[in-house]
Amino acid sequence: MGNKGDKNASQSNEQAAFLVATLSPLGEITSKRMFGGNGIFFAGKMFAMVNAKGDCFLKADPPLLAEFAEAGSVKHSRMPYGSVPEQILAEEEVLLRWAKKSIDVLVKSL
Repeated sequence: MGNKGDKNASQSNEQAAFLVATLSPLGEITSKRMFGGNGIFFAGKMFAMVNAKGDCFLKADPPLLAEFAEAGSVKHSRMPYGSVPEQILAEEEVLLRWAKKSIDVLVKSL
């Protein structure tokens, strides 16, 4: 019998591994288990996250959140992150562009 949350942890870990592999052309991309999901980091700073259900979110300021919303993204309920719609996850080049914009927001905030 499995432990409560094992299925969700597996989904989160798989999605995090996918993001790390896919976004590696952008530089030093890593992940770390946290809060039941995963944080995704660029050069040691978090710019994305995967919740326990495997949903992906990218850090975004208000203008970027508005841009993301045009493609179906929804703002995270408590944090300055926007969801990554399935059609974006399915298109590597588009996902890389979205992630680069998110990293740019991260760098500006440092």
